[in-house]
Amino acid sequence: MTLELKSPADDRKKLSVPERACHLAVPFNGTISSGEVEYPIRNNIIDLIGGKESSYSIAQQSNQWTLTAKLYEELWRNRSLSILTGEEFPIEKERDLLLEWTDPQPGETWLDIGCSTGLYARMLVRKEPSIRMLALDASEQMLAEAKTRAEAEAADLFLIRADARNLPLFSQEADGLVMGGTLNELTDDLKVLFECRRVLKQQGIFFMMHLVRAETWYGRLFQDSAEWGGLTFRSVEESNRLFERAGFRVEEQLTRSIVCFTKLRPV
Repeated sequence: MTLELKSPADDRKKLSVPERACHLAVPFNGTISSGEVEYPIRNNIIDLIGGKESSYSIAQQSNQWTLTAKLYEELWRNRSLSILTGEEFPIEKERDLLLEWTDPQPGETWLDIGCSTGLYARMLVRKEPSIRMLALDASEQMLAEAKTRAEAEAADLFLIRADARNLPLFSQEADGLVMGGTLNELTDDLKVLFECRRVLKQQGIFFMMHLVRAETWYGRLFQDSAEWGGLTFRSVEESNRLFERAGFRVEEQLTRSIVCFTKLRPV
């Protein structure tokens, strides 16, 4: 059964991706075409960006580095919530919250937006192996590391290099979306959220971990300096207004210091 994607060059045209592209233990290479435009698949990574020039913030540029991708999960992501919350917050606790709030069901289609090394995507597939899991990022280096880690865990993922401002799904195709920390790095966050609303089914779930504005003066000082690198921090209230503008309502929310977990539903 093939995966049908929306062509980034023409919203009316489909790209048919062979199912075997998600079986990461077997290298897959080739091309897919919507007619006039061809897109490569290299080592199972479906590249819908190619060599097209993009403007990246400093934070986004760092994700294009191979060293960042190699070190990201072990040195930062697995420890980050304990550092950012100032309390013991192991990755297992984040996983349990993710799975409790998303509860993926057999045969569903899920999309991990700004997947980095595919942490959330792998967690969902381990919970329910029969879901169709799409892991999307603009960084080829992050997707290559996501492939290595998913292959080691025998997790089947469609790895897609794409721009989140133009998600490669047709409207209301996804049963669920997840996004771990990406919201703060986006230079056009409202447009990305509108795209998320477009592709999500009416009864779908959108799980997000994002960082909010610090309340302490020293926390704000640090965040102000981080904003020079392209990161954006909003208060919980400002974040929720942003979600509402994009067509979502908050169903669940948990905040620990500057870390906020939010479960959204379409309005």
